[in-house]
Amino acid sequence: MHKFFHHYLLPHQSNNHRAKLLHHQSLLVVALSLIGLSFLFSFTVKQDQSVLGISYSVNPEELLILTNQKRQELGLAPLVMNEQLADAARRKASDMFIKNYWSHIAPDGTTPWYFIKSAGYEYVYAGENLARGFYSSPDVINAWMASPSHRENMLSPNYQDIGFAIQEGNLTGDDTVLVVEELGNRTRVTTQAVQEQVVTPTITDIGQEVSPTVSVERITPTPTALPILAVITPVARPSISQSQLQVAAFKNDPLVNKPVAQKNIAAFVLIVILILLIVDIIIIRRKRIARILSHNMDHIIFFSVLLLIILLLTRGGVL
Repeated sequence: MHKFFHHYLLPHQSNNHRAKLLHHQSLLVVALSLIGLSFLFSFTVKQDQSVLGISYSVNPEELLILTNQKRQELGLAPLVMNEQLADAARRKASDMFIKNYWSHIAPDGTTPWYFIKSAGYEYVYAGENLARGFYSSPDVINAWMASPSHRENMLSPNYQDIGFAIQEGNLTGDDTVLVVEELGNRTRVTTQAVQEQVVTPTITDIGQEVSPTVSVERITPTPTALPILAVITPVARPSISQSQLQVAAFKNDPLVNKPVAQKNIAAFVLIVILILLIVDIIIIRRKRIARILSHNMDHIIFFSVLLLIILLLTRGGVL
């Protein structure tokens, strides 16, 4: 065991003073193993999603509760779940998966308003928020609230109705959970808070990707038909009971969460390689071993960038 440890993990005479795991042949085997594991994961997902799949707990009811909490902190009227907007959200989510795009506007030019009108919702005001790669309702709401444009949509007094769709699938090459939020108002009646309050956005993952813009459409009232502003008295923030929180029961709860498992395995392998490279530098310098070629610092930078990319690309994003 002692010889094995020195041969594979530390610079030693038996491995020409470079850990065997850092040899090109070993790194090639590791890379091929990760690729093979990825194919195995994909095959297992297709065969039995109860064993390997995407585990998430995003639920329309809890999204509505959390959204209305944020609105009522500003004295705004709560939004009401609307089945037509929910149908529009489902249509939009399905269209994104079928046409494989991540945008408010489809590649063929189809806008969010097409799906809202197709669902039978004749709006005066309408807006849309999108999120992907989040696995709980609070994470989705926090990500939207952390983005000024999405936050403005959620806290707009122009909206009275809301609808959500949560769908799982492969989007632009990634297995993910897609959340679509459609907001609307059939009338020109809007609500305005009596007192401005500051809402401090919180987010569970600071590094999440946020798009700077959000798609909103509004029909501006003419001078002869000005909007009526209804004054809403600020109300106390409602508490969410345990029974209400239980509406967020897992939509899918496999034994292994594929995206998380893939990220953790890849990150673990890269961290091990980085540690071996750093240890290699320390031992070689202490023992003053001369090597013709040594690119450890280049390798450390390269693998560090790979690790950073993996961590950033596996975070959720909003649009």
